[in-house]
Amino acid sequence: MAIKQVMCTSFKKALLDGEMDFSTNTAQVFKIALYTSSATLDAATTAYSTANEVTGTNYTAGGNTLTLVPATTAGTSAITSFSDTVWNSATFTARAALIYQSGGSNPAVAVLDFGADYSTSGGNFNVQFPPVTESTAIIKIG
Repeated sequence: MAIKQVMCTSFKKALLDGEMDFSTNTAQVFKIALYTSSATLDAATTAYSTANEVTGTNYTAGGNTLTLVPATTAGTSAITSFSDTVWNSATFTARAALIYQSGGSNPAVAVLDFGADYSTSGGNFNVQFPPVTESTAIIKIG
């Protein structure tokens, strides 16, 4: 199994085809699902799947709904991100996450590799997104 932090290739094509909308007035919902180290997630990932998704206390299949940070520009790049998200009073272990658009075929946006397994036992599991700057934004087109 392999996990690689990337923006999914199918997402890049969906942007060019006008299938993804990151404006704040959109009805599109973005979610984040957590995965075990047994998952295969990389640039070829095209959609959310339950295969090797985390299971445990206070984790629901499909993950959490994300709050979009409004898109902006920095230098010659367009950037955006999401607000941090948390699973409260949770018990599970996660190695990676998949950001995806909820609905339809649940198309993949990006894979986040945590670099190691992270566990919580009755505590909070937080995913903190980096600041929305040209060098750190989670989604950067530039």
